[in-house]
Amino acid sequence: MAGLYINQHVLNNLFYILVTIFAFSFIYDHSRAIRQRPLYGRALLGVCLALAAVLCMKFPIYMDPLCVHDFRQIPFLLGTLYGGGAVGAVLFVVLMLARTVLYGFQPLTLIVYAIMFAIAAAAAPLFRKLPRSGKLLTALWLTFLLAVVTTFVAVIVADFPVTKPYIVYFIMMPPFVMMFAVYLMETLHEAQLARAELMKMEKMQIVSQMAASISHEIRNPLTVVKGFIQLMQTGRLPRETEERYIRIALEELERAEAIIRDYLTFAKPAPKETEPIDVATQLQKVLQMITPMAHMHSIHVSSSLEDGIVIGNVQYFQQCFLNLLKNSIEAMPNGGTLHVAAENRGASVVITISDNGIGMTKEQVRRFGEPYFSTKEKGTGLGAMVAVKIIEQMGGTWTIESAVQKGTTLTITLPASRVGPPTAEQSAVG
Repeated sequence: MAGLYINQHVLNNLFYILVTIFAFSFIYDHSRAIRQRPLYGRALLGVCLALAAVLCMKFPIYMDPLCVHDFRQIPFLLGTLYGGGAVGAVLFVVLMLARTVLYGFQPLTLIVYAIMFAIAAAAAPLFRKLPRSGKLLTALWLTFLLAVVTTFVAVIVADFPVTKPYIVYFIMMPPFVMMFAVYLMETLHEAQLARAELMKMEKMQIVSQMAASISHEIRNPLTVVKGFIQLMQTGRLPRETEERYIRIALEELERAEAIIRDYLTFAKPAPKETEPIDVATQLQKVLQMITPMAHMHSIHVSSSLEDGIVIGNVQYFQQCFLNLLKNSIEAMPNGGTLHVAAENRGASVVITISDNGIGMTKEQVRRFGEPYFSTKEKGTGLGAMVAVKIIEQMGGTWTIESAVQKGTTLTITLPASRVGPPTAEQSAVG
């Protein structure tokens, strides 16, 4: 019996309805402008369901040689219940126009859908406040009651013949199709809410971890400074000892300042002031900054730098590679070799940092750049995190090849620019 009535035309109508529901959910989920403006969301809902209604009318269900039917009332009721009277009114006008164009004007159709619109629009505010189970039951019984009421009206007004196929396709089948469509709408909506909540929880967890890490890292140097100041208050220390304590306290304060600076670089948005950067020149400056630290760790530094231009913030560029080179040096506690190379490949500039230090495991490579993950015993991970963010802000990518006790090679690829850096004369004029 079921196979007799569930034919290809029925499945086609179901397909049109389901596809437009998925299309609405997909576009809504991937458009921030639509999510932030309820009017845009209602407009999108109206467009998608109007398309479904017109397709159902264009390719109807043939009951018998004298009667055709379709599921146009499903997208019409969906739009009215979820979008309110405004969306329902638009769908009502679209339905009447499409009915007139495709099959000619029929006063009975106008009366039937006017009744559906009035009742569905009145029920919409209450419907939207119901939980999912309440919406499913309401959709089922409302669709059934509307079909029964409009059938009685049709019989009274136009002596409309009620046949068995009509009862199946207009009265019995649509309530279950409507309930399934509402279930699908609710499921997709709940999935969107669940994903948004998960993203919110992840962000809150990151903020919590960041606050805890920053608090811990800053408390350590401040505790040292506090201890030395308390010792100096005794007034019984030799001058040399006081100077040593002051020097250590200043170093700890500088360390706290560096932690805060790294955190702010990660937290604040991308710098608006960008300019062409001569990669070779700026990397050479960074190498000069890092050379004393390398000598202290018995590390030989070499470089092969080709000219190349990228767009970015010079200060952030230097900070990025200063952090990365410091990581490489600290990965060679017993000395070693650090090599920095820059290669111009036309559309991109490739910068390679290689060391023969302690290396990293696959898990450490995978987590490189994550907040608060560090291979160093007392590291915060902020340096690598800041470097990764700066690379991404410049439109670049990075890869790591590493083996434990063999070394690490970090490759950064930045988009090249044909615009040259300003000359000294141009900078002076500016």
